[in-house]
Amino acid sequence: MSDTRFSKPLIYMLIGSAVILALSLGVRHAFGLYLVPMSHEFGWGHNVFSLAIAMQNLIWGAVQPITGVFADKYGSKIVVAIGGALYTLGLLLMAVSSSGLLLNLSVGLILGLALSATSFPILLSAVGRAAHPEKRSLAMGIASAAGSFGQFIMLPSTLLLLQSVGWSAALMVSAILIAFIIPLAWTLKAPAYTPPNVSAAIPTPALSVKEILRIAKNHKPFWFLSLGFFVCGFQVVFIGIHLPGYLIDHGFDATTGTVFLALVGLFNIVGTYTAGWLGGKYSKPHLLMGLYGLRGIAIIGFLLLPLSIWTIYSFGIIMGLLWLSTVPLTNGIVANMFGIKYLSMLSGIVFFTHQVGSFFGGWLGGVNHDMTGDYNMIWMFSILLSVFGVLVHFFVNEEHVVHD
Repeated sequence: MSDTRFSKPLIYMLIGSAVILALSLGVRHAFGLYLVPMSHEFGWGHNVFSLAIAMQNLIWGAVQPITGVFADKYGSKIVVAIGGALYTLGLLLMAVSSSGLLLNLSVGLILGLALSATSFPILLSAVGRAAHPEKRSLAMGIASAAGSFGQFIMLPSTLLLLQSVGWSAALMVSAILIAFIIPLAWTLKAPAYTPPNVSAAIPTPALSVKEILRIAKNHKPFWFLSLGFFVCGFQVVFIGIHLPGYLIDHGFDATTGTVFLALVGLFNIVGTYTAGWLGGKYSKPHLLMGLYGLRGIAIIGFLLLPLSIWTIYSFGIIMGLLWLSTVPLTNGIVANMFGIKYLSMLSGIVFFTHQVGSFFGGWLGGVNHDMTGDYNMIWMFSILLSVFGVLVHFFVNEEHVVHD
């Protein structure tokens, strides 16, 4: 029986990945707080900032498989270090963006590229390679939980900076913090897990990138899984970017929206870790069906109940438990299907559909608000997408298509 305990290099990698994800996703999660002050200062409609965020999500997703190929070939640490440098540059440029064009360049293009190198597909794939298959889902859950901790810490910190030094200086401070990703990238060097007595096994020729892509293209459960991740992207970006504005429209102050998002981050620590742990014991597709169904029920309850501090914060807690819990489960299914050799690239392909959903969730939320003054149509669409998310996972399984 093989030893399933985490090795010392894997523990160091988990710590490094945790801090990197906390910084990268924590700063990213707070972008919604800049919508109102930047729009007010430059006289923009909500659609200007929303379009930049939507572009970011689309570029992030479109280049994610390519970033994954580089990480699979040259190692995660080099890719993450370059991503940290781009992230720093993008935030500094965002701090001086006074036009829609500059905002699209900084927030859309540069930060989109940076996030493709410093977020889940790259870091969870690195962790997944180094972990024992039985503990892979748990290891991914631990790393995912760190991103949630970053959301919890960075939201109130960013609000404090916005209130004390203004949005431009707050972005510069964020850039200084993000620069620490560059040296932290060198913690990502744990070797890939090798089963004991592997030398005694009959060697099998390694598949090329072209061959694994052909196998993935013809494997229908892989594409159903990708469609489910579209739902996740749409919902989390719509709520993350537009809920603070939705609450302001209903007479609440900016602090209420910030506390909501902080509660999402706090309880997502519990949600992602628990999802990773459950994914090692139960069917991941069935768990995903439950998560998407519960999201839809939570949104319906939030819209039907009278809007108050308590219903807002309760919604934040429930959504926090369900927020990124999809990530370790989805990446774990990809690892089970195709093994770990091309995990970054294949996870990146699935993540692309997540980011297409993010594009439409961020952009259409702003368009809906500018056209009608509310978000009713997008709320209804989010509920329908939850139903769709449950249905598509009926057709997802964890069957090994390619063995490690």
